[in-house]
Amino acid sequence: MLAQHMRYTAAAIVSIGDFLAHAAAWTGLPAAELLGLMRGTSPVSAGASQELAELIAALQQDPPARDILMTTDDPGAALSALRTRAGRTGRAMGAYLDLVGYRLLDGFDITNPCALELPDVLLRAIRAALTTDAATPGGSDRSAEVRAWVPEAQRDAFDELLAEARLMYPIRDERGVFSDIWASGLMRRAALAAGRRLAERGLLHDPLHIVDAGFTEMLALLGAATPSADGAPSADELAERAAYRGAHDAHEAPPSLGPTPPPPPDPSSLPPAAARMMQASGLALQALFGSSEAKHEQQMLRGLAASPGVYEGPVRRVSHPSEFDRIQKGDVLVTQSTTEAFNILLPLLGGIVTDRGGLLSHSAIVAREYGIPGVVGTREASRRLIDGQRVRVDGTAGEVTVLP
Repeated sequence: MLAQHMRYTAAAIVSIGDFLAHAAAWTGLPAAELLGLMRGTSPVSAGASQELAELIAALQQDPPARDILMTTDDPGAALSALRTRAGRTGRAMGAYLDLVGYRLLDGFDITNPCALELPDVLLRAIRAALTTDAATPGGSDRSAEVRAWVPEAQRDAFDELLAEARLMYPIRDERGVFSDIWASGLMRRAALAAGRRLAERGLLHDPLHIVDAGFTEMLALLGAATPSADGAPSADELAERAAYRGAHDAHEAPPSLGPTPPPPPDPSSLPPAAARMMQASGLALQALFGSSEAKHEQQMLRGLAASPGVYEGPVRRVSHPSEFDRIQKGDVLVTQSTTEAFNILLPLLGGIVTDRGGLLSHSAIVAREYGIPGVVGTREASRRLIDGQRVRVDGTAGEVTVLP
């Protein structure tokens, strides 16, 4: 899985970096404007799927199923009732949950829950998708307008680079949705099944504690006849690890350890092909991870203009998937960063604001694809903005303003 992650990520971002390097040199346009030409080429980033489309179509023709969907008393029971319903709706719900249900909701760590573990979030996302027009890229394709800025002798090259970038653009999120977070979610499913058996045997205090064991420790526990078997951590030790994990956040870690690394070598000293690859990779990585350095004001945060448009709504700060159930339709999601699993939440959101990430971060891509205003790389939005506070998200200017 890790090999796939690196292989497909490199394939996706290098071609985009190459396009940015050449197009910026030819036109003088900023990266944000050039990346706008990618919009509409990665439907998976907007949470689009045949399974969801079929489910929405089935629900539109099934009033009793819609009544079940709108039930709020017991989300788990409602989800089960829809999945086991006879006919088209049940088949469609089953197919959709098979697609998204075992995706991890944050990163690739099996300590994070799968979508099925938060049935209320799934139901509210489906409700929102049912009552909202399908997301379509807004505005016209500006490629002809941008192409006019390119010197005539370079326009064929521009066309080729743009076509390649658009072809490769969806691969990164496709990799996440169909490999990383899905495979990790299935690993969590297997681990929790083992955890339940171990808890029944008295080897764990809580089935969930299994995720705090290493792989070899899991094997030792499964083969253990007694709690003191060689290589098998005790129930108390795993409970302590779980408590430590619950009290700390990976986002608290510094971006890097040790001294600041030296700058990359001067590309001019490299052969032309290597210099081109280095420039493309460097630009792509900067667009992936680079945050804004713009200064903030008391009532305004500045970041990178990731997705155009303006939206006003309440802040909903989310630091962990366990908080997804707090998100209401129309909220402005404020978080450190997002992963591909956040896609199921898109029908609920009015805007996205993040602390980290650049113009090629997942947050920026999904905001562009779903057509909602997005500001990324603000560095401190999740610390400065208050839950429920009304803000204006200006994804064109890269500004988030606190409203009175």
